[in-house]
Amino acid sequence: MEAHGAGIRRVLVLAFCVAGIWSAYIYQGVLQETVSTKRFGPNNERFEHLAFLNLAQNVVCLVWSFIMLKIWSNGKSGGAPWWSYWSAGITNTIGPAMGIEALKYISYPAQVLAKSSKMIPVMFMGTLVYGIRYTIPEYVCSLLVAGGVSLFALSKTSSKTISKLAHPNAPLGYGLCFLNLTFDGFTNATQDSISARYPKTSAWDIMFGMNLWGTIYNMMFMFGWPTASGYEAVQFCKEHPEAAWDILLYCLCGAVGQNFIFLTISRFGSLTNTTITTTRKFVSIVVSSVLSGNPLSEKQWTSVGMVFSGLSYQIYLKWRKLQRMTKKRKPIIPGGTTLSSLDKIIK
Repeated sequence: MEAHGAGIRRVLVLAFCVAGIWSAYIYQGVLQETVSTKRFGPNNERFEHLAFLNLAQNVVCLVWSFIMLKIWSNGKSGGAPWWSYWSAGITNTIGPAMGIEALKYISYPAQVLAKSSKMIPVMFMGTLVYGIRYTIPEYVCSLLVAGGVSLFALSKTSSKTISKLAHPNAPLGYGLCFLNLTFDGFTNATQDSISARYPKTSAWDIMFGMNLWGTIYNMMFMFGWPTASGYEAVQFCKEHPEAAWDILLYCLCGAVGQNFIFLTISRFGSLTNTTITTTRKFVSIVVSSVLSGNPLSEKQWTSVGMVFSGLSYQIYLKWRKLQRMTKKRKPIIPGGTTLSSLDKIIK
């Protein structure tokens, strides 16, 4: 009976994690699309300063991680010093800014698909720079994802979707997403290096360090000179409080979602979290298509299916690899979450 009760509790915790991740990030996607496409006020003005979202997200997550450190650290030390994140902070500032700017030029479903193809630049750089040899199934995964994204990009977008974009330009939008993934790759590599040098670094340490430098760099970019765009963004939010409210909710969703990701990986492992976040991306596309009025053609839905078939196959391959590893050694309780692993999964 005790084992049965423990099993039920485990299932309930997993359901709680799934509900938390899905609700936080799907709603964050809706808010991101709303801020980037909605027209505010009687003059139908757009919020053009999308990079301001990254600054707001940095500030909220900085405060959040500081609070979590005070609650959970119990005076422990030995983690990476805050200044060690300065270089990762640069790429982590530029990359997401490019990803969110892409929403001016391509639709939200297109951006989600493009950013789901992170394995392609990773495998490309791994082969080119480090001489890594991948298996045939891994190449099949990357071809499915690359083919799906390419088919989606070449398919005709509905006029209704195009009319919502500030400056429709598919090549520029996809180019920004690719650069986003490239900078993310450098960010992840640097975070992994920091974690290796300072093994006692916690997820909250990394979250605090990354968002501290992100806040500094974004403040310099947004408010570093008298005509910087940050002043216009603040003025826009003063004139249109509904935009400020959407931005605040967007930031809170990101912070809350990261807590559910921490809980999922600590209790069930990173593979379970990857599965949950991958399905979340698919649901985000469906929500955008149904609720936000971004109709997809039959060819585009086929491309969506190709991308998520490739991602699902990749998850299966990771599961098989994990099964082989557990047969060779005693099972290890999942734990030791790092923000770099989260960054690889949710972006």
